[in-house]
Amino acid sequence: MDAKSILQNTFGYSTFRGIQEEIISHVGAGKNALVLMPTGAGKSLCYQIPALLRGGTAIVVSPLIALMRDQVEALKQYGICAEALNSSLAPGERAKLVRRIRAGEIQLLYVAPERLLLEETLEMLSHIQLSLFAIDEAHCISQWGHDFRPEYSQLDILIERFPGVPRIALTATADTPTRKEIVARLALGEGSVFATGFDRPNIRYEVTQKDRVFTQLVRFLNEQEEGSSGIVYCLSRKTVDDIAAKLGDDGFTAIPYHAGLDQQIRTQNQDRFLNEEGTIVVATIAFGMGINKPDVRFVAHIDLPKSIEAYYQETGRAGRDGLPARAWMCYGLKDIVQRKQMIDSSESCDQRKQVEHRKLNSLLGYCETAECRRKVLIRYFGEEREAPCCNCDTCLHPVPTREGLHEAQLALSAIYRTGQRFGAGHLIQVLRGGDNERIKRLGHDQLKVYGEGAAFSDNEWHSMLRQLVAAGHVKVDVENYGGLSLAPSAKPILKGEEKISFRIDPRPQTGAAAKTKKRAAIENAFKTDKQRELFNRLKAKRTELAKEQGVPPYVIFHDKTLTEIVLAMPKSKNEFLQISGVGESKLERYGSLFLGLLEETSY
Repeated sequence: MDAKSILQNTFGYSTFRGIQEEIISHVGAGKNALVLMPTGAGKSLCYQIPALLRGGTAIVVSPLIALMRDQVEALKQYGICAEALNSSLAPGERAKLVRRIRAGEIQLLYVAPERLLLEETLEMLSHIQLSLFAIDEAHCISQWGHDFRPEYSQLDILIERFPGVPRIALTATADTPTRKEIVARLALGEGSVFATGFDRPNIRYEVTQKDRVFTQLVRFLNEQEEGSSGIVYCLSRKTVDDIAAKLGDDGFTAIPYHAGLDQQIRTQNQDRFLNEEGTIVVATIAFGMGINKPDVRFVAHIDLPKSIEAYYQETGRAGRDGLPARAWMCYGLKDIVQRKQMIDSSESCDQRKQVEHRKLNSLLGYCETAECRRKVLIRYFGEEREAPCCNCDTCLHPVPTREGLHEAQLALSAIYRTGQRFGAGHLIQVLRGGDNERIKRLGHDQLKVYGEGAAFSDNEWHSMLRQLVAAGHVKVDVENYGGLSLAPSAKPILKGEEKISFRIDPRPQTGAAAKTKKRAAIENAFKTDKQRELFNRLKAKRTELAKEQGVPPYVIFHDKTLTEIVLAMPKSKNEFLQISGVGESKLERYGSLFLGLLEETSY
């Protein structure tokens, strides 16, 4: 059987996407590869199909048990013999699986890097036929990547122990230095890098400044279509617990997830998110790496991520099914201070800290840009886009800018004249002519800049100071409670030798405006109420089947597949097989049942 036949008959897709076919042919011929593809672009098929073509057992290195379980269940639905070897197995189950592995019964075996590196595992693999090694989330290999994991860096042992077995590394997020390190550590060789575009056109990117963050979050959630699932990311465990509880009080189905929770509760909450409709997970970044749920309709950050790579990966968990999704972030000056403090107080070496600061500065530039956000985002990964995307906040609602040399000079002068040690709150009070005891005691009411910025509000000054920090003209002293000081680039601005402009932040929508936006944001593929009713019947049947089998609903059929079924209304098994995502195994399992439901419906 060739690759095209496997694609159509096993996985139910009529054509390859992008460079999938080229990669599959390359790896199928026994060659190494590094595959860079955005989440949802079909990376998994790039090793799954070669594994089936080459015969034997493919070893898939995966970082999380939940991800392994999810992918194994999905493969079994396609009639593929896949299993996971991890710590969740009871001793008897593990012994039984090992016997099946040694007998060559497993086509794809998922294993964590820690388990793979055990001598007993390596010894077992040396006695079976191996088709390939697939290293998922390969950016974890690089010490300069955003999610370095020491155990990943030891995977070069595969080169020594299994020199003739092809290696394919896969990731959605890797800048140029990270790519080079992955290729070098795994000895993938020249000409082995396959990179498709980083653009996720179905995701709408939005960034707003913090005001009243919970109110802003609720407003955003109310804009989503009823029954939407999503993730809300927070920086601290306490914030996770507080936000989840408050959302619950407001009528949302919201559950917390962070490393401080009992393992059983974390597992239960993750399973609820995977298996239920309309569930919101409020989480730290401990949640979601490799989450395979295709119908996440939104990802919200109410605290600043640590880098563009982290942001891209976290937002990439939205809209894996290709349907419209939103990535919304709310951040402020305190987030910048907190992130810089976390970098400087870490035990990392100075070189690593410098890298982290550069990554954070790139993210701040993305947050404060007035141009198309998608352009800035994919430019970071070395990709250029000529036209605006028309699917981000700065495209849909162009951000006005204004010349701001005078205001910048006032702000920089206030920082300098107060001794370069005070935070934004105090500086704004000085600029606006605040009448308080602290200003008088320090003599700051006698400064030349005192009251010179009274024409601007607190929020406007916060925005300008934040933009000066993001542009690198102002430094944050994280050891001095966020005190602001001048960077070298501030000097030409103070002298009037360099022009500067500020973006004017839009005011958040409230009341009727927000409700109108909610109605406009609802995407609907169906033209009639009967189509929507049928879609809901198919979803209900899918949920029923999923509960019977103990699997997430989407491993049976994605929403996109159900939508296509409703629109195509197949009348025979042959027509049902033409639906994207329906292979021979799923036709045999579910064809008659779903065709029966369609026969009961007439338009």
